[in-house]
Amino acid sequence: MKYSFTDRTGGLSIGAFLSRNLATHVGDDESTVLANRKDLESHLGLPIQFMDQVHGDAVAAIGWEITSPPTADALITRSPDIALAVMVADCIPLLLASAKTVAAIHVGRKGLMNEVAMATIREIRKHDSSPIMAVIGPSICRECYEVSQDIYDEVSHKFPLAASKTPSGGFALDLSSALIDQLQKSGVTVVDEGRCTVEDSNLYSFRRDGVTGRQVGIVWL
Repeated sequence: MKYSFTDRTGGLSIGAFLSRNLATHVGDDESTVLANRKDLESHLGLPIQFMDQVHGDAVAAIGWEITSPPTADALITRSPDIALAVMVADCIPLLLASAKTVAAIHVGRKGLMNEVAMATIREIRKHDSSPIMAVIGPSICRECYEVSQDIYDEVSHKFPLAASKTPSGGFALDLSSALIDQLQKSGVTVVDEGRCTVEDSNLYSFRRDGVTGRQVGIVWL
């Protein structure tokens, strides 16, 4: 499986977006963001397809050429000539790969609840019956993702493994554990490369900083 996760280092952005912001929708200078993306493509040796993420469950199939970013929270392709990117700053960057297909998925709390990962797996399996491998990248951890009781109750009722607490005893969610369980029950092999975006200063975190950039998970055939 060919994939990579960026962090916030090594780019051209300044201020709150220092320095490798890859998102055009967060208030950073667009020309700088595009330069960061171009540099990443140069290092990868492939053009990178981005998406307009909206915390939904839409899965966009990408052909053999880069398109304008589709409104979706998952991308899939069977083309070896492009890479797929998912932007995050606390949500889970989930990357999938089978023998003929790769996918990049944005899984936050809403994405877990609407099962965008499962929708993507179904799309992959329509055309490719080979085993699927998943890699989970950096996201907010089970102790840092504090939520209100009503959100805690809603999510933990559907996904009991998501139930967690903060160090002070507040309500929190463990999205990664719930997602891993969901993937494994679907027959997907999971590699967890997650580390906490809030705790790691080399990563962008919306929960920690508010105004900030986005790192990406990238996958390709």
